[in-house]
Amino acid sequence: MTTRTPDDDRGVYGISVAAELVGMGVQNLRLYEARGLLTPERSDGGTRRYSANDLDRLRRIGELLGAGLNLAGVARVLHLEAENSRLRKRGRQRMARTDDIPIDGVVPEVDRLEQQQQADPRVSLDEEWPTPEGRDGDEADRLEQVQEVVGDPDEEYEPDPT
Repeated sequence: MTTRTPDDDRGVYGISVAAELVGMGVQNLRLYEARGLLTPERSDGGTRRYSANDLDRLRRIGELLGAGLNLAGVARVLHLEAENSRLRKRGRQRMARTDDIPIDGVVPEVDRLEQQQQADPRVSLDEEWPTPEGRDGDEADRLEQVQEVVGDPDEEYEPDPT
């Protein structure tokens, strides 16, 4: 896993360099921007400047297109991935605030599943979500406490209106 730095958001690559680095045409990058799939920084003169994060996003767009999605599908997947990431972060923050609940073994399990899903997006986290059923006493208690904090993974999610 690559460690990200604050400079990963800084636009440093011109459009032709960015296109070459990700193996795409310059016109594709312009199209993806026009469709709202990414928004590179602009220099004072209006020149597009792509960051390392932009390059990662372009590579992801290429993967999704290669898997057969159209641009509308790519936009939807990228939105859902961002929302998923935000929800995971919120869940981790909730767990961190509830330090009296022993969660040994649960966070590493979630991390493992997330890595597995990143390697193969077809992997569903819901299928392997740890549940108290069929677990021994202490482990079942810990998982029940975690579910109280994080919520039921099978419940319908309602986005935060803020």
